[in-house]
Amino acid sequence: MRLTTKGRFAVTAMLDLALRESNGPVTLAGISERQSISLSYLEQLFGKLRRASLVESVRGPGGGYTLAKDAEAISVADIIVAVDEPVDATQCGGRENCLGTNQRCMTHDLWTSLNTTIFDYLSKVSLASLVNSQRTKDVNVLQDQREARPSRRSRSESITGL
Repeated sequence: MRLTTKGRFAVTAMLDLALRESNGPVTLAGISERQSISLSYLEQLFGKLRRASLVESVRGPGGGYTLAKDAEAISVADIIVAVDEPVDATQCGGRENCLGTNQRCMTHDLWTSLNTTIFDYLSKVSLASLVNSQRTKDVNVLQDQREARPSRRSRSESITGL
């Protein structure tokens, strides 16, 4: 399967938005900075996401973007389709001219079946599940960092020999 940066960046940007929108509209400049995605590229992606009714824009001071639907109602497949990203493992783009003629290759059905399986999987992954997963990871990372640092008490105890 070929998933280009367009699809990956769109999913990443939507996840960033979903993680932060509880504080109000999220700016593309903020997403751009946090995710290292070009601002002009994000503007193109969000234009498509807006036309697909996945995000809404808020104008004026304090403006930015919010989700147009509940994160549970937005699937990864919805995001990828919105930015015109094909999920296609075939060499022919599904046109059944795999061999450069009007003939299908011997493995065409295999790749078509893989496309269906991938799309079905991405349709079942909600933006909300990605948010929950990310929040769990962030909590785990913070806990790991706290556990890795010696507490002040143990440092002073080790210095004084207590």
